[in-house]
Amino acid sequence: MIYTLTLNPSLDYIIQLKSFQEGKVNLSESEHKLPGGKGINVSQVLKNLGHESVALGFLGGFTGDFIHKELLKKDIKCDFIQLKEDTRINVKMKNKNVETEINGNSPKIGEDKKEELFKQLEKLEKGDILVMAGSVPLSFESDIYEKILAALPEGVKVILDTKGKALESAVKAKPYLIKPNHHELEELFDVKIQNKNELIEYGQKLQKMGAKNVAISMAGDGAFLITEDAVYFGNVPKGVVINSVGAGDSMVGGFTAGIAEGLSIGDCFSRGIAAGSASAFSKNLCTLSEVENLINEIKIEKIN
Repeated sequence: MIYTLTLNPSLDYIIQLKSFQEGKVNLSESEHKLPGGKGINVSQVLKNLGHESVALGFLGGFTGDFIHKELLKKDIKCDFIQLKEDTRINVKMKNKNVETEINGNSPKIGEDKKEELFKQLEKLEKGDILVMAGSVPLSFESDIYEKILAALPEGVKVILDTKGKALESAVKAKPYLIKPNHHELEELFDVKIQNKNELIEYGQKLQKMGAKNVAISMAGDGAFLITEDAVYFGNVPKGVVINSVGAGDSMVGGFTAGIAEGLSIGDCFSRGIAAGSASAFSKNLCTLSEVENLINEIKIEKIN
């Protein structure tokens, strides 16, 4: 079974404006609400690609109820731990080609709820896949992903998509795959990466720190995959970017779907790039047909 873990989900409130004037009343052209959070997005992509998953994490209040109901409408299995406080709201305000985000603070998560999460994860079995994605709530220490990895039953394959100190600590516990983008690599190592050779160099540093495989996304410039045996580069297919939100999560979802189907790691990589691109070229998260339409445009090249 595939599980996704979103420690810090959100209700995403998206507002489209004709124009924005600070300090004045602004009227929206349109608005809509979506369940948000990187792991939740991965579950939605997996469902679109024909794979079942169980969405785990913490939800609370009327915002948590909304997220839960929306996922159930999509026939996505959920096993969230319930909190008393409301799940945070993230506001995304779009004005022409400019997007401004206001992210709410995460609710308080008590020690009893943390223990409940670890007991829940003890039930995973050898052969299961766990995708852990997103930021760390204020109630957790930055090494929470490392602690989860260390406590998991043997044989659970872990895909991790986070950044900063949470990523730095977690790689020591040897996840199967991590997926930083080039900006997150720069932030982690406090450097300005000048070229693709340096990008590979810092990706390999993460591998030496413990990660088995490292996928590095570079938006429209393609992606690298660093494995134990080789370095691969994959191009991005041609298309018009409509919405980049969720593209990275879709790449993780596509890669995870490939693992579940028993594909080679190169084919998993190709599937991930296609899924990420399909979401970027659409208003919504990618569908299976959109991914299949792009997959043949992606060429995976072995660098060394």
